[in-house]
Parts: sequence; structure tokens; C-alpha cells
Amino acid sequence: MTLLSATLFAETNVLVFAGSTREDSYNKKLAREAADLAGKKGAKVTVIDLKDYPMPFYDADLEISDGMPENAKRLRDLMIESDVILIASPEYNASIPAILKNSLDWVSRSEDGTSSRAAFKGKKFGIMSASPGKGGGARGLAHLRAVIEDVGGEVIQKEVSVPRAYEAFNEKGTLEDSTLSQALKEEIGQLFQAKKI
Repeated sequence: MTLLSATLFAETNVLVFAGSTREDSYNKKLAREAADLAGKKGAKVTVIDLKDYPMPFYDADLEISDGMPENAKRLRDLMIESDVILIASPEYNASIPAILKNSLDWVSRSEDGTSSRAAFKGKKFGIMSASPGKGGGARGLAHLRAVIEDVGGEVIQKEVSVPRAYEAFNEKGTLEDSTLSQALKEEIGQLFQAKKI
């Protein structure tokens, strides 16, 4: 890596989170590994847990009466400040978890109660999943991609799905399979390449 590349990477803000709040979530492990790879590129990486951002289900009446919830504002601000956003999502019934969809619904609003793409437009998104099933959560990622792209985010083509997640991670919480590890490295690499830096 050249000095110029390292400097540009350091100016890249990366936000990372999982679409799961479970303490020992496979997707939290995957998110942390992705965050570590982004950090090794020299980027400024922020990892959050959606458990720390509880918010009510989106309700237009609630939005009118109470405005945007404080935690939705916090998450929206973090996304607006980020250049790259990495999301590791489990697959729930062939789609994405309610907590993740609800969070994205709230941050697609503005504080004055109108639709807003500020948290998505101009951002590069990398999506990934880990699942106990054979498909690795790929069906859920198709829905996640559609949601993000619909509100203006750019999701890179490369994505990683980790099947049989209960045996995919070692005691340190990193991927055991070298092929999956390489795929994740390639996805992170593609994200930075997509930023044209």
C-alpha cells in the first residue's frame, strides 16, 4: 500500500453492524471480522450493536406526534457520516430481521417527517450473512439489497454467505474456512476499490 493510498483509506469512515442483537450472534462475529479487515486497510471503523439503538416500530402517527426517536437520529447521523457501511444480517423466514428492517425504515426518514435518502445516497454498502442453514442466509441478502438500493444506497456486487455457521467460526470468532475468509477479504477489497480510492 502506498503512502497516498494509506492516507486516503484513513479518510474513509466505515460503519459496521449486524442485523441481530443476540449476544453470541454468528453475524456479529462476521461483522467484527469484516470490521477488522476494513481497519487493516487503514480506514476509521466504527462498530455498533443495534441492541444499543432500540426504537419503536415505524408508525407515521407516532412520527407526527413525537418526531423521530432519539436512537433513530443517532443511527441516521452515523450513517450520514460514513462512506462505507457493512451489514451482516441473519436470514429470518427467507428475509431480514424485523429489527434491521425497522432501523432502515426509520433512517430513511428525515427529522422533519419526510422521506430522506441522506443516510444512503453516496454510500457504498457491503452485505453479508451467516446462517445455520445450507444457503448461508443468501435469500435474506436479496431482500436487504433491494431495500438499500430502493432508498438510494449502492450495494456492491460481491457478497458473502456463510453456511452452517455453528461450525464456521473458531474460538476467536473468526472464520475457519480459508475460502470464506478469502471471499470476505475480496468483498472488503471491492468496497474500497468501488470508492475509487
